Amino acid sequence: MEKQVIKAEKRNVIGKQVRALRREGKLPAVIYGRHTDPINVLLDTHSASQILAKITSSSLVTISLDGTEYPALVREKQRDYIKNRLLHVDFLAVSLTELLHATVSVNFIGVSPAVKDFNAVLVTNLQSLAVECLPTDLPERIDVDISSLMRPGEGIRVRDVVVSDKVRLLDNPDTVVAVATFAKVEEEAAAVPGAEAVTPGGAEPELAVERGKKEDEGEE
Repeated sequence: MEKQVIKAEKRNVIGKQVRALRREGKLPAVIYGRHTDPINVLLDTHSASQILAKITSSSLVTISLDGTEYPALVREKQRDYIKNRLLHVDFLAVSLTELLHATVSVNFIGVSPAVKDFNAVLVTNLQSLAVECLPTDLPERIDVDISSLMRPGEGIRVRDVVVSDKVRLLDNPDTVVAVATFAKVEEEAAAVPGAEAVTPGGAEPELAVERGKKEDEGEE
């Protein structure tokens, strides 16, 4: 993916006073990190929203501020879901030379013969995987090919997932990512109140938390 640059300007206004800035088309944000003291900034709402809408939770973005570029990951996005707009963004500044831990979403690809030919049901147990790598090697998503599931009962574990040799998976190698299970088992489990065949083990990526209105910054 090509380098994504978001231009920013320093922000002195905080709290509920930022409502006026939003009306002017500005998006409040903050940059912070291990080697970076928190910096309050303003982004252009329109251009920033376009870029943020097309990147994943593990996409590296560059914040350009007063001639300095900050490589960063989106740590948190606060959104007004009623008006469908961003209210605030937290950026985690990272060092391009230091390993980091991140959570990357799983993208299931391919067609499982167990599902197609044997009427099995694909159950996904993980929606994301924990990784360690340099920021520049951080994948936007991890593809998991389910075409290897030939018959019902077969599964894919973390150790089976293929990633770049520059990326290290941190999850337990024996953890099941996805399994092709018998449809009959699924139906029987559904018939028992409160029963579930598999409890999803995925969670929202830690680097992209979508939240509602931020109370300390108010609303228009």
